[in-house]
Amino acid sequence: MTAPGNAMDRLMAAIGGGKMRGLPPVERWNPPFCGDLDMRIAADGTWFYLGTPIGRPALVKLFSSVLKREGDDYFLVTPVEKVGITVEDAPFQAVEMQLDGEGDGRGIAFRTQVDDLLCVGPEHPLRFERAAKDGLKPYVHVRHGLWARLTRAVTYDLLALGEVRGAEGEAMFGIAAAGHFYPALPASEIEGIEI
Repeated sequence: MTAPGNAMDRLMAAIGGGKMRGLPPVERWNPPFCGDLDMRIAADGTWFYLGTPIGRPALVKLFSSVLKREGDDYFLVTPVEKVGITVEDAPFQAVEMQLDGEGDGRGIAFRTQVDDLLCVGPEHPLRFERAAKDGLKPYVHVRHGLWARLTRAVTYDLLALGEVRGAEGEAMFGIAAAGHFYPALPASEIEGIEI
């Protein structure tokens, strides 16, 4: 099996050598709820505050580091307060992909719009949802129930790696990575799928 390290190394180099601070332990924080904030993450990954896009990437990165999901609800949390925000689809966008190897042992690494680096595997599995008009939306798990939707360009690159295998009792189209096969949809439905 090919280690995903080389793909991850290339992504780390692209964002400045990989010198990254750890994330705060939001999963351990359970402060009181202080109400909802007029903040929204649009389906395309754009963050809005009071209806205006947040134009400072460092601010978006900061907010994303204190994002927490509880059930279907999303919050920004600190050790002393929790405020609700709206997320239209997924809170993150996977904007870049790197590959190493082929087949089951292939390493696939993603970078999100806020520079989270993810190697597909048990901690960062892929999942697929059907979209409107027979579309297909791929996601990769980021952390603690937070997912990144792949951008259209990255989706095309990922689906180009797809293959048909027996899974879930039928022929399935999916992606092999890190020793696992991630089924996307029945092979009989491949024709007519839009991204």
